[in-house]
Amino acid sequence: MRILGINALFHDPAAALVVDGRIVAAAEEERFSRRKHGKRPVPFAAWELPGLSAHWCLEHAGLRPGDLDAVAYSYDPALARAPESMGLHDPWDAIRQTYAREAPGFLAEALPGLDPERVRFVPHHVAHAASAGLATPYPDSAVLVLDGRGECASHLAGRYAGGTLDVLAAQQLPHSLGLVYEELTEHLGFLRSSDEYKVMALAAYGKPRFLPVLREHLYATGDGGFRAHAVPWAALTEPRVPGQEWTQDHADLAASTQACLEELLLDLTRWLFSRTRAESLAMAGGVALNCVANSRIAAQSPFHRVWVQPAAGDAGTALGGALHLAAEGGEAAEPMTGADLGRGWSDEELRGWLERARVPYERPPDIAETVAEELARDGIVAWFQGRGEYGPRALGHRSLMAHPGRAENLERLNHVKGREEFRPVAPMVLADRAAEIFEGPLPSPYMLFVHGVVRPWRDRIPAVVHVDGTARIQTVDPGREPLLARTLAAFERRTGLPVVVNTSLNTAGRPMVDDPRDALECFGSAPVDLLAIGPYAVRRGRAYAGGKEPA
Repeated sequence: MRILGINALFHDPAAALVVDGRIVAAAEEERFSRRKHGKRPVPFAAWELPGLSAHWCLEHAGLRPGDLDAVAYSYDPALARAPESMGLHDPWDAIRQTYAREAPGFLAEALPGLDPERVRFVPHHVAHAASAGLATPYPDSAVLVLDGRGECASHLAGRYAGGTLDVLAAQQLPHSLGLVYEELTEHLGFLRSSDEYKVMALAAYGKPRFLPVLREHLYATGDGGFRAHAVPWAALTEPRVPGQEWTQDHADLAASTQACLEELLLDLTRWLFSRTRAESLAMAGGVALNCVANSRIAAQSPFHRVWVQPAAGDAGTALGGALHLAAEGGEAAEPMTGADLGRGWSDEELRGWLERARVPYERPPDIAETVAEELARDGIVAWFQGRGEYGPRALGHRSLMAHPGRAENLERLNHVKGREEFRPVAPMVLADRAAEIFEGPLPSPYMLFVHGVVRPWRDRIPAVVHVDGTARIQTVDPGREPLLARTLAAFERRTGLPVVVNTSLNTAGRPMVDDPRDALECFGSAPVDLLAIGPYAVRRGRAYAGGKEPA
């Protein structure tokens, strides 16, 4: 079966294509439209479809809309209830539901030749669950989904066995861990439904002194569900005005909420294990992007293995919806082996981009050695290789790289990207070297856990060590990422460090770089020393000195 998955209703619109149970392509609309998160999660934007990413998925596979056997839309309006009956204030939700009901017609217009009868609604949390439970390399896993909201719930707990989901619990709205974290994000002066990861970073600077109060509002109920509603944020700290300096009270509130979230998640995982006795747990939903909480689950829950969908947010429901329909059709899903499911270009196509841009470039014998040399002399490298990542993490395809041994490189990169000073940057490390440097779940190819940095290494790689002594690492498997592994090995030969700084190739408020034009624009506007684009190298000195090395 040829199945296109679509996420569109709330935020992070995306498309994914599954053919005969195999994931062929998946991409977020923001990478094409250049609008962060694709759109804001408001009812008036619910009609917007991921047309650009959907067309690309089909084009990549050589298909036309009429060739599709089914289209999965990751929301089922038949399950929705009026917001006031769920304790939510959402006066324009009727518009959202109208757009959802009319999605088959909208999709047929966006994808000419598509039969609207082939569009099928997949419940939002079922799509999340499938994105994890059917894509994990560990079949027959327990599955836990937590996000802001779906049709009428914010959570699903269950188990996959033989490709079939058995739902064991679902928490009804208004109780929602995702919405609580969104409220905190807004209270702390950040953009809700966008900047929750900033709150997680800020939490490391605080102490959980508000934890006793928060436990009265956020707690597990012992039956697989929880209570999370009406937290009195203003009674705990003054709200922060956007752009204002944060205070210790703000950091303490972030730390307290993070700690309470972790406690509650552990209670939920223990209940789920008691019902399933599964060895593996697969996770999805926006809350599953909280890598600090994931690490605590990996360390303290009864599950032996924890696997998190790399596109755990709503974008991942496009993939999950498609996998769910494939499983319903009797097709076994192939495990997800990497997040590089987006657009890519041949060497010749990349060379054409460089020549059209009239940018001086070179093709060194080995771009890995060239990049390692630049990093060793403390240059910043923009790395554009292979297919783009699906999900919010830069995983060695669209990255900014730097030397981890220079503490000042954290401030330097945050300046390059225009980010807050408290934001950490992440390390990538060869998989077979990770255990001697980092403590935590290994391997960790998707940057979805935090790891303690072994004390002797903290002074050697200070740029990637967060204030609490942790790092959100990416382990690199040479069999899966040979070019990246060669670069790390070449850097270690020059510096003695098997670690390189890896942060996303973008600047603040903009989506991650996706196509060659984006890469050239980012290189031209940010103080980056070298652009490694495919096998080609573009040096800042030559690019801005008429093609000659500067004097």
